[in-house]
Amino acid sequence: QVQLVESGGGLVQAGGSLRLSCAASGRTASSYSMGWFRQAPGKGREFVAAINWRGSNTVSADIVKGRFTITRDNAKNTVYLQMNSPKPEDTAVYYCAATVAGINLDNVAKYGYWGQGTQVTVSS
Repeated sequence: QVQLVESGGGLVQAGGSLRLSCAASGRTASSYSMGWFRQAPGKGREFVAAINWRGSNTVSADIVKGRFTITRDNAKNTVYLQMNSPKPEDTAVYYCAATVAGINLDNVAKYGYWGQGTQVTVSS
């Protein structure tokens, strides 16, 4: 069992930067692979980026490659999403999620634990 709490969302100008955090609690939190997903109004939940439990492997959606970076600090049980050069189309609620899987981390169905989400709004 793991609990997830996101923070760091808010309003940012296009071309700026923002860092989201996801604090995980639970005895084995550091053993989970972690992902970031997002959902814009009227759209489905979309994969953004994921990282395995060790932090040795990451995967990102093509639409954010080169702009967003996922990292984790297992000593703090925290996963980060560094958002550089965001665009207005990145506006969405961003969710942190955890999975015991080590592969196919872009598959939303793999994730059994979710945070409550944090709103990110990118102004033009």
